[in-house]
Amino acid sequence: ARRYRCIVLDEQAEGLLVGMSDPTDTLEAQEGKLFSPLAFTKTYAMAAAAILAITLVPVLMGYFIRGKVISEKKNPLNRLLIGAYKPLLTAVLNFPKTTLTVALIIVIATLYPASKIGSEFMPDLDEGDLMYMPTTYAGLSVGKAREILQQTDKLIATVPEVEHVFGKIGRADTATDPAPLTMIETFIKLKPKDQWREGLTSQKLRKELDQLIQFPGLTNAWVMPIKTRIDMLATGMKTPVGLKVSGPDLNVIQSIGQQLEQVLADVKGTASVYSERVAGGRYIKIDIQRRQAAQYGMSIKDVQQIISSAIGGKNIAESVEGDKRYPINLRYPQHYRDSPEQLERLPIVTPAKNGVSHNITLGDVANIRIEDGPPMIKSENARINGWTYIDIENSGPNAIDIGSYVKNAQRVVAEKIDLPIGYSIRWAGQYEYMQRAKEKLSYVVPFTLGIIIFLLYLNFRNGRDVALILLTLPMGLVGGILMMQYYQFNFSVAVGVGFIALAGVAAETGVIMLQYLKQAIIDEKPTNREALQSSILDGAVNRVRPVMMTAIATIAGLVPVMYGSGVGSEVMSRIAAPMLGGMISVVILTLLVLPVAYYQVNVFNIAHKK
Repeated sequence: ARRYRCIVLDEQAEGLLVGMSDPTDTLEAQEGKLFSPLAFTKTYAMAAAAILAITLVPVLMGYFIRGKVISEKKNPLNRLLIGAYKPLLTAVLNFPKTTLTVALIIVIATLYPASKIGSEFMPDLDEGDLMYMPTTYAGLSVGKAREILQQTDKLIATVPEVEHVFGKIGRADTATDPAPLTMIETFIKLKPKDQWREGLTSQKLRKELDQLIQFPGLTNAWVMPIKTRIDMLATGMKTPVGLKVSGPDLNVIQSIGQQLEQVLADVKGTASVYSERVAGGRYIKIDIQRRQAAQYGMSIKDVQQIISSAIGGKNIAESVEGDKRYPINLRYPQHYRDSPEQLERLPIVTPAKNGVSHNITLGDVANIRIEDGPPMIKSENARINGWTYIDIENSGPNAIDIGSYVKNAQRVVAEKIDLPIGYSIRWAGQYEYMQRAKEKLSYVVPFTLGIIIFLLYLNFRNGRDVALILLTLPMGLVGGILMMQYYQFNFSVAVGVGFIALAGVAAETGVIMLQYLKQAIIDEKPTNREALQSSILDGAVNRVRPVMMTAIATIAGLVPVMYGSGVGSEVMSRIAAPMLGGMISVVILTLLVLPVAYYQVNVFNIAHKK
């Protein structure tokens, strides 16, 4: 009967553990695609284990557990655990109030390091390669853009760790690539890390490259290729943090962006900041003079056709090579059209009038000048936008997490930027993801906690025991917080998944320990402190081996995840760190704090009955 009661208790605890993972199932977008498979796999595995435990396991026990069954008390390892645990538990039971006070002080003291931990959406994922995405000012000519691209590629290639470099500026001939000429995309293929210089890390390599490439008017940004592509598809931002200024007038938007550049450059942790010059484009304006054109017998259409064919070119034939066709385009040589002055001297032969035609220049029938205008117009929610890109320091003395940076930057912007009526600022990039995940979990976690309380109440049929589990649960999270502080990890979705799993394990072991303590008191019916202490000892000692087995098995499985390397290890270490550190505090909670808390509650009940 005792064995089958153990199976039932384990099934109840597994149900609680599955319930604890529900918040992970509700994640959406990037975080959902990344962590939902983990949550669903865990849920299905626990469900299958629960079904097998109440169907197959009892049958197999009947077949294989026969004859003389050796008592677990004769196991040398178990005797060693009990021999070390029983005196320790007896000592803390002799001073229950002191023990609970020390536990409370530890939990409260942990709030300080927890407040110093930063926040981010997801840890930086080292994909093995780099992408260099600087931004130049609007109005950059094609020739100068080509020159900058060649120079930066050559400089990057001089670093020994770089295998090859491929740069692109401008956009492809497709509507799916709206990159302006001001945005450079350079893909940097790195050599395997075993061929790097000794002591060189990815962060140090980024800093070395950043110091190597310093061009006036070029704002550097070193990012991961895949992650940046996903971010740009989702929010348009190529940097971790960005600002979107909305309003009706492009000139005002550009002015606000320039103010943001100035005030954000002094915020701690800013690596670079660049606001788009939404009204800073340069255009050649060809203003056709109707009267002068009419004097030569030319219409507006005639002049426009000449401009189109001479400058833009005209397809005059087609080359057919097998199943491929290539247009043959004819236009004036580049030196005839590479400046406004040259365009003014562009030769034109007027239509014959009375058998007479004239040789004139384009400047005779048009005024040619350079005007400012928007290089590209962006809009969201039917409002014109101007974007500000902010790259932040993630290593060194000025390193800062995204959450803290945005908080400081929002305060500075609120103090120093006075927005005109009809204009607004919205923070974007990874901060946008953080807010979305935070908003989602803000109501999913309380709802899940309500389900857990309901399941605990169905299990214990006692509000006091439910409150006892919930009040002691923070003690199990102490180790996870201290581990994060030690490794300088920030709070993120990955860390949240680790803490959710840790809370499930802590609740699972706590429920089983509490059930054994209750059963020991029911069997022995203590009437005084000494008898109650003896009952608590008997019930807790029976669970020392399963608790230690759970903790050691969990820690053994998490160590390779925590200290592994390779692509994706940054995310996995954030999941493992809270659980690895938390399992130590969970063991202390389950084996020491929870029995003492339950003892103190029952001491009060015995005194009340008397």
